[in-house]
Amino acid sequence: MIHAADGLLVNEDERIVLIQRESATFHGFWAIPGGMVEEDETIEEALIREMKEEVGVQVKPKEILGIFSDPERDPRGRVLSTVFICDYEGDLKAGSDAGRIILCSVKEALSINLAFDHNFIIQCYQQWLNEKGTYWSRKALHYKTT
Repeated sequence: MIHAADGLLVNEDERIVLIQRESATFHGFWAIPGGMVEEDETIEEALIREMKEEVGVQVKPKEILGIFSDPERDPRGRVLSTVFICDYEGDLKAGSDAGRIILCSVKEALSINLAFDHNFIIQCYQQWLNEKGTYWSRKALHYKTT
């Protein structure tokens, strides 16, 4: 099983960072930045490394939004994602796996068909803004159960 670290980067205007994916999986789709945890690093180290590589900024994780583990969330295979809510410093600059970067409101982000389960993750973030707490694959009110 593979683990990913994803970052909801939030600026002072409460806008979040989305990247346009350049890699083969979901090429051209918008997504929250993130990537795979390497064998020799912690989840936090992976988050910091991935944010620097993908969007060129230093991040400070302030909360864990949750862990997302739906077996169908990634077409490449079984990938669990820990999603951090982060403040960041520096100028945003598209790097590895990121063709472009945009800042948008939660409402704007939810109007885009995002890669992976990132629409669901942003729905959880929207709920977190009102209720706090942590979220996971089946907790949020908007999740379709079978």
